[in-house]
Amino acid sequence: MRGRTAWAAAGGAVALVLATATGAHAEGRGDVRVVKTVVNGGGNVIVGTSRTIRYPIDITVKDDSGVKGLTHVSTFNMTNGWSFATWDGDSSCTKKSATTSVCRATMTIDPAWIADSDDTDSNKVAGVWQVNATVKAKDGDYWISDHIAEYKVKRAVQLPTVIAPESVAKGSTVTVTGKLSRANWEDLKYHGFTGQQVRLQFRQKGAAHYSTVKTVTTGDAGKLATKVTVTAAGSWRWYFPGTTTTSRKVSTGEVLNLK
Repeated sequence: MRGRTAWAAAGGAVALVLATATGAHAEGRGDVRVVKTVVNGGGNVIVGTSRTIRYPIDITVKDDSGVKGLTHVSTFNMTNGWSFATWDGDSSCTKKSATTSVCRATMTIDPAWIADSDDTDSNKVAGVWQVNATVKAKDGDYWISDHIAEYKVKRAVQLPTVIAPESVAKGSTVTVTGKLSRANWEDLKYHGFTGQQVRLQFRQKGAAHYSTVKTVTTGDAGKLATKVTVTAAGSWRWYFPGTTTTSRKVSTGEVLNLK
């Protein structure tokens, strides 16, 4: 099993995740409880092929004696139980009242570790993840809380926009191209994402917002190409709404001028 060696070096996270993923429960001693959990400020966690990602898990804990902190935090894919996010054990708690504190654990994902973190196609670990945590109060109470939050870990996307020609007369036809590609966590490269609907959007010069002109389906290797008739100067862009496992992406607007 290729994941054993790599994750032993990373703190044994795989073994921990597999153990906690098999049986949801909430148990402990006393009245300390998790009352709220927010992951990454409520946003998705987007992982590419090279940049290390760090994101917070903010856990609101309550106990009559006051909150001591977190003793364990884990997070993993809800479907298959795998994870490549690590916690170094450090956390900080912000006291909100005599009984309630918000404790933050920061998770780390290094793409270089991903392919060695499991025994399956690592791309299958994208999707809906859950959080487990053990919290402790000042009077010694503790609580093991499973499934205290859900969020999505998604594969990053690249999506450029190219217009040719870039300056035409009104009423002329131009070709707008692009390529939708997403991170492959096995080889740490971006590969074309075929069969996906991508919106071509236009914002007239001086306007505040883009509007969708047409929807185009990605072809071989994720390629996009369509022709449009130019009625005004402005900016064109591609918009991909994303999927459960793949991030949303808005390309940089490309300016088209009139002669």
